[in-house]
Amino acid sequence: MNHLDPHNRTWLNFVNGVWLPSDECIDVHNPATGKKIASVAVAGGNHVDMAVAAARDCVTSGALTKCRPVLRAEMLARIAREIRNRAEEGAYLGCIESGKPIEAARREFEEAARYFDYYGGMADKIEGSAIPLGQRYLDYTIREPYGISAQIVPWNFAPSICARSLAPALAAGNAVIVKSPELAPLAIIVLFEAIERAGVPKGAVNLLCGLGRTAGAALVAHKDVDQIVFTGSVATGVAIMKAASERSVPCVMELGGKSAGIVFPDANLERVVESVKAGTFFNAGQICSALSRLLVHTSVYEAVIGKVAEMAGSLEVGDGLAGADLGPVISEDQLEKIEGFCQRAKSAGARLITGGQRVSGKDGWFMEPTVFADVDPNMEIAQEEVFGPVLCIMKFEDEDQAYQLANGTRFGLVAGVFTQKLDIALSAPPRLSAGQVFVNEWFAGGIETPFGGNKMSGHGREKGQEAIYSYVRTKNVGILLAP
Repeated sequence: MNHLDPHNRTWLNFVNGVWLPSDECIDVHNPATGKKIASVAVAGGNHVDMAVAAARDCVTSGALTKCRPVLRAEMLARIAREIRNRAEEGAYLGCIESGKPIEAARREFEEAARYFDYYGGMADKIEGSAIPLGQRYLDYTIREPYGISAQIVPWNFAPSICARSLAPALAAGNAVIVKSPELAPLAIIVLFEAIERAGVPKGAVNLLCGLGRTAGAALVAHKDVDQIVFTGSVATGVAIMKAASERSVPCVMELGGKSAGIVFPDANLERVVESVKAGTFFNAGQICSALSRLLVHTSVYEAVIGKVAEMAGSLEVGDGLAGADLGPVISEDQLEKIEGFCQRAKSAGARLITGGQRVSGKDGWFMEPTVFADVDPNMEIAQEEVFGPVLCIMKFEDEDQAYQLANGTRFGLVAGVFTQKLDIALSAPPRLSAGQVFVNEWFAGGIETPFGGNKMSGHGREKGQEAIYSYVRTKNVGILLAP
């Protein structure tokens, strides 16, 4: 495979159909080696103003809304095809900038293309309704796009999460400005190159490769932005919502989690282990919806610990390009943060089963797959999002205690249940405070299934048909007909 060396090109911002340089750059590093792989132009306040002006011109012209909706559907279908044409290069860049296994990076580009396929199919199906008010009245609703949607994308699944919000926003007729993550901006640039090749109206899509504290802050505070979409930390999300509240700007927020899977006595333990492998250790645990707490009935507690420890010990830790099971975490700062959580957990009395520290003898930022048992539910590691390959195992005696433990954090993104009893599988979801509940398989679902959180995990829903309504507002029209 003959890849483009990221050192051999200039990585720019995309505004109003033009690739723009900047006087400043940020460096991008390969977390598997710690070495610099590229420099990306930093968007400043002037780029933000230009992007917002271009998006407003697109909205005002009606380039996305005055056309027949089927033309938006065809545009999204072209984007999906172009993404697939660039998927191999994009996956390579996604792998070396984020550390994830190359096959996972390939699947991420295919998922990004699927978002445009899926929402392209909805572009001509955003319908209103007629409301009966009696004789001489005509009343109906119209679904209108917000206008300018500002979207701030995280680094852990940048192309996929970007497409997750961008595709339905475009399908609904919004112009979009994306702020890419400074730690992993390269794959998103390839995504936007694919979008450019597909042919979109000027100003309909814009990409700012800036810093969160400058470009991101300027974007969310801009007086002409009509909607904000954010995936990331609670602290940043809260700051964004405070800024948005000054102008009553609607937000879609996905702010992370501390998700628990409940293992009942009759659970298929092999499925539990497979779910831990995928839910806890995929992408080095850097997943908002990660399975970070495992609540296990006392009757199978030690058996589950043994099986999970055996699986964790079998994982190969290494470079994603080489196909390792567990790649590096995104940065030295993140690695130190994860190690700090583990050290404090040991000091607090949690039983370390395996891992607990960085991998020695490797360049880059690698963390051992880590399992703690006998974790007290009030410990920091049981309450706060670690965002690394770390699992906390706790025991419970009965259903009431299991649900109490599962709901016992400030988060409410995902929950899981492992059981072969239909009555438990059906009665558990209403008792769990989470935006989605998985039964017998972590990450069951897909693009078609709504995703979002309760409590401090955020609000609004992405994915599925429901997400399209995050990008439109309803207008009611009431008419008194002439006698």
